[in-house]
Amino acid sequence: MRINHNNALSIKDRPVTAQRQLLLNILCEADQHLDAKELYRRAVERDRNISLATVYRNLRLFKELGLVGETRLDDVHCYYEIKRSKEHYHMVCTNCGRVIEFQSPLVNKLLDEVQRKCSFKADKVVLHLEGYCKRCSGGKKPVEYQGREDD
Repeated sequence: MRINHNNALSIKDRPVTAQRQLLLNILCEADQHLDAKELYRRAVERDRNISLATVYRNLRLFKELGLVGETRLDDVHCYYEIKRSKEHYHMVCTNCGRVIEFQSPLVNKLLDEVQRKCSFKADKVVLHLEGYCKRCSGGKKPVEYQGREDD
């Protein structure tokens, strides 16, 4: 963000309206990934004049400006988060919908190996795991993956 000659705040030459600032603040404060409807629900608690269309328009703008990442974690929902510098991946509980972030150096090792073996240069890695979080699995330890029979 920067201040232009009229002392107005802007992001890459786009004015930072009160509603844009509100949406960015909510995304920054979020302790979980938000879909557009949850972002709207939180925003309308603070500003009754904001509309769902405004939320969708600004999410699209934030994505274009590189401020927000959009992740599709199931067949229906897109989730949004402020872009951070650290590469991370997601685990999604298929029972409660909880999204858990994780980092692993093994992903980069796998990527290096696959690129080398397949003579392929990846521009983007998208990884999400589906299963059950600790709450929904009743605290049971995960069964070790044995692979599919046709592997």
